[in-house]
Amino acid sequence: MKKTVFCTFLLLFFLIVKGQEKITYQSLDSKNPIKFNGKSIVYKGKTIELGPKSFFIDRELTDAQTARYPYVYNSVNEAVKHLTDGNETEPMTLFIAPNVYWIDNPDDPEIRKPEDNGSVPYGLIIKCEWLKFYGLTDNPENVVLAANRGQTIGAVGNFTLFKFSGQGTSSENITFGNYCNVDLNFPLKPALNRTKRASAIVQAQLIHCDGDKIVARNTRFISRLNLCPFVGGKRVLFDRCHFESTDDALCGTAVYLNCTLDFYSSKPFYWTRGTGAVFLNCDIKSFTSGNQFFTKANGQVAVIDTRFSAENTIYLGWNDNIPKETRNYQYQVSLNNNPVFIEKKNPASTVDMSNLAVLDAYRFNFNGKTIYNTYNLLAADDNWDPMQLKNTVLAAEKENQKKYTQLPTQLLISSSQNAIETNKDKAVLKATVNRFGNYELKGEKIIWSLEDKDTTFVSLKPNKDGSECEVIPNNSKNEVQTILITAKTASGLEAATVIDVAPPKLASPSFAKAPQLSKINNGIITLKYQIDSSFKDESQVNWYRCSDSTGKNAIEILVSRDNVPLVSYPLTINDTGYYIMASVAPKHIRSDAGKAFTVITPKPISSRDITADSNILSTDFKNSSTKNQLAIIPGFWTFAPLEQEKNGTPSNLKDVWYYGEGIDGANNKRGLLQTGRTGKLLYTAAKRDYTDMKLILDVTPFKTAGQGFSVAHMYMDVLIKYNPETQSGYGLRLIRTTKHHDAVDCILLEYKNGVATEISKAVTTNAFNGDCTITMEIKANQFMAKVSNSSSTVKKATTDGVYPEAMLDAIIQPGVSGNFGILYNGGSPTMINEIHAEWK
Repeated sequence: MKKTVFCTFLLLFFLIVKGQEKITYQSLDSKNPIKFNGKSIVYKGKTIELGPKSFFIDRELTDAQTARYPYVYNSVNEAVKHLTDGNETEPMTLFIAPNVYWIDNPDDPEIRKPEDNGSVPYGLIIKCEWLKFYGLTDNPENVVLAANRGQTIGAVGNFTLFKFSGQGTSSENITFGNYCNVDLNFPLKPALNRTKRASAIVQAQLIHCDGDKIVARNTRFISRLNLCPFVGGKRVLFDRCHFESTDDALCGTAVYLNCTLDFYSSKPFYWTRGTGAVFLNCDIKSFTSGNQFFTKANGQVAVIDTRFSAENTIYLGWNDNIPKETRNYQYQVSLNNNPVFIEKKNPASTVDMSNLAVLDAYRFNFNGKTIYNTYNLLAADDNWDPMQLKNTVLAAEKENQKKYTQLPTQLLISSSQNAIETNKDKAVLKATVNRFGNYELKGEKIIWSLEDKDTTFVSLKPNKDGSECEVIPNNSKNEVQTILITAKTASGLEAATVIDVAPPKLASPSFAKAPQLSKINNGIITLKYQIDSSFKDESQVNWYRCSDSTGKNAIEILVSRDNVPLVSYPLTINDTGYYIMASVAPKHIRSDAGKAFTVITPKPISSRDITADSNILSTDFKNSSTKNQLAIIPGFWTFAPLEQEKNGTPSNLKDVWYYGEGIDGANNKRGLLQTGRTGKLLYTAAKRDYTDMKLILDVTPFKTAGQGFSVAHMYMDVLIKYNPETQSGYGLRLIRTTKHHDAVDCILLEYKNGVATEISKAVTTNAFNGDCTITMEIKANQFMAKVSNSSSTVKKATTDGVYPEAMLDAIIQPGVSGNFGILYNGGSPTMINEIHAEWK
């Protein structure tokens, strides 16, 4: 009994002593010391008691230490398992000591995939109200929350470090980094340095969120493509933050205050939403060359007291294909210490706020200081004031006798219709004035105006306060007029809209001379007709091959485009044995197209009718029909989905290819394009045996950096001597890989029954952008290919094995097929400008 009591006493004594054991603790950052006693931390003289809403995290603590104390952890991942919802006055705070915290294990070889039928793989999904990440350091580089995965590099989909669900998420003195394409350097403890996962820049994201009142202070956001810093937040403030990114990267609903940004590509925003993004007193370094834009897909941006710097001569613009309706705002912007006007080539798109009252919504002077009016921008209807500026703004209002609150930053126009006809329609325009954050403000007087040249085509009838305006058409000319209508407020907000105004539409014309086909002359069939009108003829003429004189089994071959009737049909070897039919829908410049009238050759085309060289085919697709044509027929193009359904492709499927205008890298060009992300284009040659063959394609990818396609492993196969029925033959694959973000690999392939096998080594080139030419030739048993670029200024290979052009060859056993084509699986489109084929 005495022995039991004694043992119990010893155990209690041991536990008491152990509980009073002094903790030996030292932060990695000696300049910002932290005291830790298990129950509290002391930082900068302030004692922070740990509890259900105050956690302490330090990776240097052992598992035994963290197990001993509640609310103490050595990983962020473990800490977030125990969160309690915070509120605006008492947030749930994670006090994080300097270190590198891998949210996703960089050494785990498993590929991350989206969960629960989602499209995005996340490192960590956190649901918590008013969650705050607080780094216990002055230098945000010393507290790093990290991952190193991206699209196709460690993940399927755009890997994203965090997803936050909840109001009031915030960070301070933190680095959020995705080190998939960026080296992690950690001077406090170099052993934690880590080399980037890959050189190829892929979508490697940071933070998605769905809440309001999001704040980041003294926070670094590090990645490259698709940075995504708190993307999805309704009102977001970045205060003294740093960003490094390429395209499609920034939060488009945020105020960037006193921030530094490094742009490594030309479009840091994919788009901005609603009232958009605001830069206040920021420093932006551009590492692009030529053009530095803000958005890829438009949206409002305001840039105030912001300094750009660049080693190269750059042009500052809002968007590389800017709509006429764009109205963005600037004040005191410089480039390399010289004043600069954004979008100088399209000056109407930029409102310079100098001497305009709208500037007060963003900044004003008070007591000799510049005040950035974040209170006006972020207060909304709940007086949110993350910069504690309200009292200063109200004092300035009183002293300066000016209003600095509830000031709008956006004017929008919505139209009941975008095209109107004289004597028939009218458009009703509605003006909406918004405060930042998409809060509508009523009662602003709107003034509407037209350019002088347009006053004869429309009249404007605004209501009393200008909130609505009727547009009455009065176009007496024959051509449709495109009218720009502008709205303004007294403070200087602007908006614009474009409306097409047509003259009164007349009845479709009849034929003064009925359509007929001329006799074949020098290999050309000519359509002759005359519409019964003095107006310009814009009849729609389409040409078909048919199996008999009644037009049976008609397949569309050529079409009119741009309102120019296609009255000539050049015969080729592919027309042999077919009847040629023309369909004419009479139309003039003032009418719609009438009922089509068809004419057809009285007998099928014979080889004697054809003068064109049967060994050459050249087309730029300007008048080619691009309707889906799924059958494999000698002499015909096949326009089809890349993968057809087992039971056939539905007849109502949207056309997979179209002829139209390009954007981005193919801006101001026209050619054949993929409607979606994929497509099959095949040409089946007329029946005969073919030996040697040459194929030349001129193409223009929308991507401008040389990567060609949306993500790694997407590709385009150019086929030659290919049998589409057996899916056998040869090809050249251009493919984006994980090795480079500005180049593609080129590889020769042999297809057997739909299975592609590489028959050459890969050659990496940056030629696949701009004016790119793909040349493929088969002579006897030698297969040669070349990918080059006439617009490239690069003349030699780079140190990492990227060549200015790709040249490949292989020994093959070619068949007698003369077919060729394209299998497109590239995501981002590539324009086909011209195809030239030669046979022997």
